[in-house]
Amino acid sequence: MHNPDKFRLFYNQTIQPELRRLDKYRLRLLRLMLFSAVIMVGLGAFLMYLDVLVIGMLAMIPFGIYISYLVRRVQKFVQEFKPKVVKLILDFIDDGLLFGDLHYDAKRKIPFDKFIRSGIFVTRPAVYNGEDFIEGRIGDIEFEMCELNVKEFSKIRERLDSVFRGIFIRAKLFHPLKGTILVVPRSTLPDLSETVKAFIRNGGKNLDGFIRNEEFRDTFTVYGSINAKITEVLPVELMDFMLDHLQRRGLIYLSLSEKNIYAAIANDKDILEPKLFSSNVSFDLVKEFYEDINLALFVVTAIDRSH
Repeated sequence: MHNPDKFRLFYNQTIQPELRRLDKYRLRLLRLMLFSAVIMVGLGAFLMYLDVLVIGMLAMIPFGIYISYLVRRVQKFVQEFKPKVVKLILDFIDDGLLFGDLHYDAKRKIPFDKFIRSGIFVTRPAVYNGEDFIEGRIGDIEFEMCELNVKEFSKIRERLDSVFRGIFIRAKLFHPLKGTILVVPRSTLPDLSETVKAFIRNGGKNLDGFIRNEEFRDTFTVYGSINAKITEVLPVELMDFMLDHLQRRGLIYLSLSEKNIYAAIANDKDILEPKLFSSNVSFDLVKEFYEDINLALFVVTAIDRSH
């Protein structure tokens, strides 16, 4: 995990100036939209006063073209905001000694087959959307992560039920782990019955009896193969982290199989989405995205250090 004070300094020196520049562009857009609205309303009222239908209809054509131009300007602002800010955050993170270059793609996502191979969720989704793909290296570990929104058709009602929404990460260890492990919050067991059944069919069994941390055992349930070494895959610092995260922020799931680590960190909020009608110059806005990246990377590094 990076020093929060160093990130605050980096924000003040590097990210905040970029946010201010983007905010000036946002304000120019708002002024243009306001001026355009006043002109259109005034011209519309004048044409209605003249009661000239043909001219009014013809005037709608340039109005429509101009409105579509404004919409494209707004869309461009929204689409370019996050990539510019995220790349600055990644520049700060990959300056760490263990980090290689981190790469970002706003529209890319982790493929569905990797999501399913995690064994955390058993689903045939009606919706599998993702964005904000990040890939890179920490020491010998290659990793990829993205935001996912996964939904499936409800088995009871005619609607879509949420399967998972948040950050999903897949990492590849240099040295393989022994066995397989699945860790899920106890509160989610009713929704993950198919997941647990599939894990047991593949040779897994409940390993809660091997967990010495009573609070962790009461909060999470652990399934694994016979040859799995709990101390390797669930070090004390990782259990403490998962408990703290669930209590303060939300659900977290973990799956490990040989060289692969999968973590699903639930988050219902749209992270780092720019606002149009208020300022985006906010440390808290940027800090939230930075912390979510750091949370995902902590899971990987904690397991790597333990074996």
